[in-house]
Amino acid sequence: MANHRIDRVGMEIKREVNEILQKKVRDPRVQGVTITEVQMLGDLSAAKVYYTLMSDLASDNQKAQIGLEKATGTIKRELGRNLTMYKIPDLIFEKDNSIAYGNKIDQLLKDLEAKSSDK
Repeated sequence: MANHRIDRVGMEIKREVNEILQKKVRDPRVQGVTITEVQMLGDLSAAKVYYTLMSDLASDNQKAQIGLEKATGTIKRELGRNLTMYKIPDLIFEKDNSIAYGNKIDQLLKDLEAKSSDK
């Protein structure tokens, strides 16, 4: 039962953080950032927030990470206004590499298929 609540809170935080980033945070470093997943600790004291960017440049990734860390206070304040929770969890932002990894695997499969059809 508790696991269901953790998942529900994570989904709600994901939805709210995406909305806050689009509407409230004016930092140009976080433009184009999309939240892909939120993993909550069991006691709901912290949330690991995974994000992705359209840009593959390392400098853009670093700028986005810094921008998200600077905006954490604003995001937590807005979450406090929008969610009815006793304590808003601490937010830890991490780059989600699963999409890039999936694209790499997809490209490898396409290359393998192209090689096998050439024979």
